[in-house]
Amino acid sequence: MSTLSRRQFVQFGSLAAAGLLAGCGSSAGSGSGDAADAGEYTLVEEGKLTCISNLFFPPFESMNESTGEPEGFDIDVSKSLAEHMGLEVNWLPSQDFDTLVPTIKNGGKADIAIAGMTITDARQAEVDMSDPYVDSNQSIVVKAGSTETADTLNDASKKIAVQGGTTGADWADENIPAAEKKRLSTIIDAMSGVQSGLYDAVVCDLPVSRYQIKMSYSDLEIIEEIPTGEQYGIAISKDNPGLTAAVNAALAEMVEDGSMAAIEAEWFGAEL
Repeated sequence: MSTLSRRQFVQFGSLAAAGLLAGCGSSAGSGSGDAADAGEYTLVEEGKLTCISNLFFPPFESMNESTGEPEGFDIDVSKSLAEHMGLEVNWLPSQDFDTLVPTIKNGGKADIAIAGMTITDARQAEVDMSDPYVDSNQSIVVKAGSTETADTLNDASKKIAVQGGTTGADWADENIPAAEKKRLSTIIDAMSGVQSGLYDAVVCDLPVSRYQIKMSYSDLEIIEEIPTGEQYGIAISKDNPGLTAAVNAALAEMVEDGSMAAIEAEWFGAEL
């Protein structure tokens, strides 16, 4: 029996969901294709896909110091999503990562949270999560030349930096239980703290640690890549199933027409 690749699975599943909902009503968007025809949904602001995130998680999202505008992989994905759905994209100010799911659950402020967010059972109990659009793992980062290992870090004298509310924080709690965890608002604070010697290590998503070391923290290194097999999804209110269908259909179209591959190449140098 043949198996589907991740991209094929996303495309097949999303188009199937869109087909089931297509007869429920007209989409709020005005674009063409399955994303615009996925079914009725509501938007915080008519004609706009309003997005929230923690905007200090490069390369997925960050603030451009020159323009004051958000940029990054997820930012470009959101723009492409909106385009495929016949909408404009609207970004709200940054907020702490651990407030994103509650904000979407409560409704009324944003349509989606796109934030390098791993699909987990706990999150899916609170909100709908889109089909996966990025595969990820975890990593442990220390100062270059350090003799630290996951075993030596598991000690009450060690301080491990994590971003609050993330799966990296969960992994550290479970696998390095003896160490003191420092839950910070941004991964940049965590990396800078390891660089300055304030913390002994940081546990964070592998694509982020690789990018940060390459671009800004050449004096840090990854001592362990942790194969957690995570996948990122987009958080959407359970009260808005038509929007989930439209987002999934747009993600499938982005894979099919090469938009997603182009964004991956822009930010990571190759398809993920």
